[in-house]
Amino acid sequence: MHRRRGDRRASVSTTPLDGAALASARLADFAAALEFEAIPLEVVQAASDHLLDAIGVGLAAASLPAADKYAAALRELGEGDDATVLGLPGRWPAASAALHNGTLIHSLEFDDTHIASVVHGSSVLAAAALAVAEKSKASGRDLLKAYVVGWEAFIRLGLAAPGLFQPRGFQLTAVGGSSIAALVSSMLLGLDPASTRHALGITASQMSGTFEPLADGSASKALNPGWAAHGGVVAALLAKSGMTGPMTVYEGRFGLYGAFAGDASLGERYVALLRSLGTRWHLPEAALKAYPCCHYIHPFLECADALRMELAARGVLAENIAQITCTGPAGYETVICDPWARKQRPSNGYDAKFSLPYCVSAALSGATIDVPFFAFDTPDPRVLTLASRVMWQRDDEADFPRCFPARVDLQIAGGSVLGRAVDDVFGSPARRMPHEQLIAKFRGNAVLSLTADGVERVLSQLERIAEMPDVRVLGDTLIAA
Repeated sequence: MHRRRGDRRASVSTTPLDGAALASARLADFAAALEFEAIPLEVVQAASDHLLDAIGVGLAAASLPAADKYAAALRELGEGDDATVLGLPGRWPAASAALHNGTLIHSLEFDDTHIASVVHGSSVLAAAALAVAEKSKASGRDLLKAYVVGWEAFIRLGLAAPGLFQPRGFQLTAVGGSSIAALVSSMLLGLDPASTRHALGITASQMSGTFEPLADGSASKALNPGWAAHGGVVAALLAKSGMTGPMTVYEGRFGLYGAFAGDASLGERYVALLRSLGTRWHLPEAALKAYPCCHYIHPFLECADALRMELAARGVLAENIAQITCTGPAGYETVICDPWARKQRPSNGYDAKFSLPYCVSAALSGATIDVPFFAFDTPDPRVLTLASRVMWQRDDEADFPRCFPARVDLQIAGGSVLGRAVDDVFGSPARRMPHEQLIAKFRGNAVLSLTADGVERVLSQLERIAEMPDVRVLGDTLIAA
């Protein structure tokens, strides 16, 4: 057949139409076939722990003034009785609740991360799963199963392209999250595999989320996982109504990997990773956070805390530090280092969550890096002075993103040098957060929005969520508390 002038069809590459081999088909088929009893107990426990942590972090965020702004805007989207909104009475439509809760969970930078894939899973997955589970009156087992599947799919999404989204300015949690939220939502709505594949494809119209808010300290980065959760819920509802979407949402020329990572062939790597679904479980490797700031900063804070104690033992004050050298992988730079001059002078507390020099200087100065610490509108001049003495040094040999290492060296006025290094961040698979510390973190966060008695009632239900016949009971308890 001869090609007519202007007919460019022959020049456009296409993905083979072997639908069963595509990632969306593998995900939909696995989600439909998985039985709760087939999930190892260790994975179920990890899911329960991460869900508990996410709700606690969201409740802490709900206590801050910014949460009122989110709520006021989202109320304009309409009323409904689908799902609980963290920190507020009553229920909202599922998509609005997912947007609000996902934003809250991520807004403190206190939410979990799977380190090797650089995915903030729960800010997307807990928000979508809780909203749709309540809407559909799902059981706790159904909720946990969907949550586990979402985590396993999400982690592999990042492992197929480790560290390749961030340098292009995209947050994988955001751009990849909508499709995974659609998978979770489809499971809880009871969609068949064909409709689930369409739900995943529909999110090709909803993938978004860059790191540009970090350029000036804007708070809108917190919206990234919220929008992803919202988009996934909406996509599943659209698929349920009969809307169709592309089957090649991952592998296609303009699919997730082609558009956001610059290499469509990575979709084939994702398909390969999906072959281990059900036999290789990654969720227990996800890390819980000890500080409410960017995860890349955490290992530096560990170093700074140890050095501060050594300085105190020597009777050396923070102002006697002449120079601070922070050494870490090149992968950190986009988020916590660039542009360095601006990072040394963050504009407000939210901006400081992504400032390596400010956070390290605050820790060396004796500050407790917790939720209240970042509630400032104007930086502390004393911390700014110390931050001006911080230098960044890149370690090109570090095994990032498989681990989050750091080193901090102090040059003391008079000539002595002190240094500390961390091979991997606390909370990682190699250095898990003890369960009792997770519970203490939940209580400390949840009490910022709930009564003390309410905290214990919610905690009791979350620790037995697999036994819950209807997740709306948990929502009722949250509202009453």
